[in-house]
Amino acid sequence: MKHKVLTGILVLILFGAIGSMGDDTTSEDGTIQTSTTNNEQIENNNDTPGAEKNIEDDVPTEYKSALRKAKTYSDTMSMSKAGLYEQLTSEYGEKFTVEAAQYAIDNVVADWNKNALEKAKTYQESMAMSPSAIYDQLTSEHGEKFTAEEAQYAIDNLE
Repeated sequence: MKHKVLTGILVLILFGAIGSMGDDTTSEDGTIQTSTTNNEQIENNNDTPGAEKNIEDDVPTEYKSALRKAKTYSDTMSMSKAGLYEQLTSEYGEKFTVEAAQYAIDNVVADWNKNALEKAKTYQESMAMSPSAIYDQLTSEHGEKFTAEEAQYAIDNLE
């Protein structure tokens, strides 16, 4: 139970950090100005290895936004496919439509085994969890939601 509480706290902190990563500035009149440079760079740089698959021009903006958000979560938080889908569609998360979230999941370039391994390393190093407890946390429906195969890959490759 302690591990789930600690994991929940860690996830909330990370979500808050991601949410505050924008380039918002406040002008003298009190209005907030947001820089879109990062989003434009991602959208215009589809040939970069590890970036999203090429985005079609006729794809709705919401789908493109969901894909960019999915890439951010995968890269910075090492989320599982199921965890990522839940975060994108959650009323407490990103609130994307199920169609936009599914598009993002289908098109994000992510190494789910690598994500599981990174998450396992975090549990091993910061929470001193046993391999068995890490596996359970990685596969738990209330935890990370990795597949059994992805979790086993992570356990097999821990140092």
